[in-house]
Amino acid sequence: MSAALARIAELVSTPSVSAVRPELDMPNRAVVDLLAGWLDHEGFAVEILPVTTDGKKANLLATKGRGPGGLVLSGHTDTVPFDLGKWSSDPFRATVRDGKLYGLGTSDMKAFFALAIEAARRVEASSLREPLIVMATCDEECGMAGARALVAADRPKARAAIIGEPTNLRPVRLHKGVTMARLTLVGRSGHSSDPSLGASALEGMRIAMNELVLLRQELGARHYDDALRPPVPTMNLGNVHGGDNPNRICAECALEFDLRVLPGMRESDVLVVLRARIEGALSGSGLMIDLRELHAAVPPFETPATAAIVRTAESLTGHAAEAVSFGTEGPFLNALGMQTVVLGPGDIACAHQPDEHLALDRIEPTITLLERAIRSLCG
Repeated sequence: MSAALARIAELVSTPSVSAVRPELDMPNRAVVDLLAGWLDHEGFAVEILPVTTDGKKANLLATKGRGPGGLVLSGHTDTVPFDLGKWSSDPFRATVRDGKLYGLGTSDMKAFFALAIEAARRVEASSLREPLIVMATCDEECGMAGARALVAADRPKARAAIIGEPTNLRPVRLHKGVTMARLTLVGRSGHSSDPSLGASALEGMRIAMNELVLLRQELGARHYDDALRPPVPTMNLGNVHGGDNPNRICAECALEFDLRVLPGMRESDVLVVLRARIEGALSGSGLMIDLRELHAAVPPFETPATAAIVRTAESLTGHAAEAVSFGTEGPFLNALGMQTVVLGPGDIACAHQPDEHLALDRIEPTITLLERAIRSLCG
């Protein structure tokens, strides 16, 4: 456990924020290089696969054993941005207090890599009958470029996969789809003393936001899945930027939001309806309307309840497989032909916020669970 804690601390202290805003975005290569060194030392054959042309964003595939089938232990190396000044301790320093390990990425989800490596260390290489693959991706938090690159390369190939996202050590086989979008309104500036001198994009955004909220309510009334929490589609109005001075009519305003739909729905269909609603509401306003996805949508994810990996995960944890509302790389791993479950030690309730943490009493049970999964699926 002390070795795993030391590795978690080193991962946390290696920043790898990914963000839609370029000024906040960071490379993940330092984290990939760190993992590569550890896995090489443990006898894995390591490959670093650049995702960007400059190589600063990369995926990692580390394989022990040969042949078809096998198990992938998968995770993403990036974190979301952090709230400066709102943490009780340095977000880039793993800090233990009150039975918890605090730091950016402890729950979502850098710590999983350290626990997966420790589990792999406890399994003799000679006992592997099918390969064990540790996979690390980039940019999961803002577009899933790493997972998309692996699908394009048709790699890796395995029978099953466990993604170590925060699920409180309960297996997940189903989640919503998600897309992030930006609505931009462009009008005309002018002196604030006379509204007729311009066309206010900020006033237009107020009307457009009303349409978004109304559509969100309508979607919730029409679509429902009791397996999910919340059981309806959601739409989060994430950030808005517009204008530059109180005495000028706002010439441009942009709103970024995310949309999470249920299995059986398509984000693109919702955005078509939304565009039509906004165009109707702003007809005659003189505003130019631009609505576009910030990145390609992440599809809803579902692995059949009867899949062998689901039954194995249920047996190992003692919990029936569940559904969640947050998105993962699960649909991309399924697209590669792997039966996939999401199963990790963190808690989504503390992810993406100040004082993210991992309970220390989750560490050894996670290592033991992953060791048993490796022996069951690769041994």
